[in-house]
Amino acid sequence: MSTRLDHRNPLVFDTHELGRRPGAMQRLSRTVDAPKDLGIQGVIGVPEGDPVELELRLESVMEGVLVTGTARALAKGECVRCLEPIGLDAEADFQEMFSYPDADDRGRVRTEPADDAGESPEDEDRLFLEDGLFDLEPVLRDAVVLALPMQPVCQDDCEGLCSECGVRLADEPGHHHDAVDIRWAALQGLAGSIQDGEKDEMSGDAHRSAHVDEKQEK
Repeated sequence: MSTRLDHRNPLVFDTHELGRRPGAMQRLSRTVDAPKDLGIQGVIGVPEGDPVELELRLESVMEGVLVTGTARALAKGECVRCLEPIGLDAEADFQEMFSYPDADDRGRVRTEPADDAGESPEDEDRLFLEDGLFDLEPVLRDAVVLALPMQPVCQDDCEGLCSECGVRLADEPGHHHDAVDIRWAALQGLAGSIQDGEKDEMSGDAHRSAHVDEKQEK
């Protein structure tokens, strides 16, 4: 089978050193650049190009290579309560089996090529080695998403933003607005209208009185 994976990709790993000897094991440490959109879209994630530290153990088994590992990186996003930028040390553990394409689920070599039309749903979910190479990126993506919080906060007791003016409450302890009872507000508005009407009426009376006095003097 001709491989479609590029061995120069830092998230593509070569298992040829293990051979197909069950029990053979290899440990790897590698720091790679984070791929695009590594995390929870629009919420929190590892910025593209930032370092991701990988610690891997590759173990040869009958049906393929069992990959166990840990990824560490700094995820960035914003607090869902106060919208302040935050950074989170993310650690994601994962384990995945990469199967030999010519072996069945018991590790036995198939004597005939598998019929794609006859593949089971389980086969569709399986990951396979390609010419001894495997791509860790899909496994890494799933692991990082599961390790990150869906609603990140800058601190557990973050009070968020004021619903009245939007100020960050942590920056202004004791911040508050005087509550106005909507019923009293309506009465105050009515009283204001009455007072304005009375002022207009008094102003009109004064104007008429001055006009009458002026006539009498003439």
